Amino acid sequence: MSDLAELYAKLQASETCKSLLKKHLTQERYEELKDKKTSFGGTLADCIRSGCENLDSGVGIYACDPEGYTVFAPVLDAVIKDYHKVDKLDHPPSDFGVDKIDFGDLDPEGQLIVSTRVRVGRSHASFGFPPVLKKEDRLAMEKVTVEALNTLEGELKGTYYPLTGMSKETQKQLTDDHFLFNDSDRFLRAAGGYNDWPTGRGIFHTPDKKFLVWVNEEDHLRFISMQMGGNLKEVYVRLVKAIQTLEKKLTFAKREGLGYLTFCPSNLGTTLRASVHIKIPKLSQTPDFKAFCDKYNIQARGIHGEHTESVGGVYDISNKRRLGLTEFQAIQEMRRGVEAVIAEEKKLSGK
Repeated sequence: MSDLAELYAKLQASETCKSLLKKHLTQERYEELKDKKTSFGGTLADCIRSGCENLDSGVGIYACDPEGYTVFAPVLDAVIKDYHKVDKLDHPPSDFGVDKIDFGDLDPEGQLIVSTRVRVGRSHASFGFPPVLKKEDRLAMEKVTVEALNTLEGELKGTYYPLTGMSKETQKQLTDDHFLFNDSDRFLRAAGGYNDWPTGRGIFHTPDKKFLVWVNEEDHLRFISMQMGGNLKEVYVRLVKAIQTLEKKLTFAKREGLGYLTFCPSNLGTTLRASVHIKIPKLSQTPDFKAFCDKYNIQARGIHGEHTESVGGVYDISNKRRLGLTEFQAIQEMRRGVEAVIAEEKKLSGK
């Protein structure tokens, strides 16, 4: 318990910390939750360690395991509402809406969109998150995951490359392709994200690299579908097919009102992030660019991820909302936003 008390004292003592953890872990909530434990052995200390050790965190709290979202709901629910800007946690049932798709290639002339990607995070219901996992848990999780991935057929059939014992050539190739994840995030490290590195971790991908799965990076699983050009329909349908096939073999963690659960409360609900890398040299230089994106519930970032600069007028444009709407609504929101961005860029270019 002294560990938790020390962490909380450090958080309380900081006058510069602006995290959602600091804002919502009141003394009253702390007293209510400090002695609670999940059946996975997860504690409040496991949830808040990273945010107390990194006082410059934005969110500052992770879930110790899927059950943590229920056991530590008083603080996690408050953080989730604040982060996702929702008044209540009533995430609708999953609906991929594949039979309702009314879009195809968003840039048929291939003038602006460089590539398209859709990804989701998933967690095994029967395993905890990084703070409570032991080495044998990671290995067991890797085993059941790989067995399920090996049942994929057709365009989804691929190969699993474990990080343990990976050859330098494979490592270099995957890094060059921007597929390989690393162990360099201090926020994740403090939350136990890199314990037993690289055991139990790896990457599965198809020969054409249009579908890949990260195993035990930050989340248990991350499914990614991508390809060059702007054909959002192809990318989305491929991802949905993979999710629905794997759901027959694996049980994913969910909570009513929150949808799919992942390690970080910033990524819940659909957990879906659909994005394009798009050349918008004109629109991106206008003073109202951010307001334009906000109007369509999309966000623009540099192509190397959050907080990075654009390269050559190319931006990563994605849907902003993941919680409180269905997968189909999220993909439609991104699609409408991207179409508006294309129309505006063409207008500014006098086309």
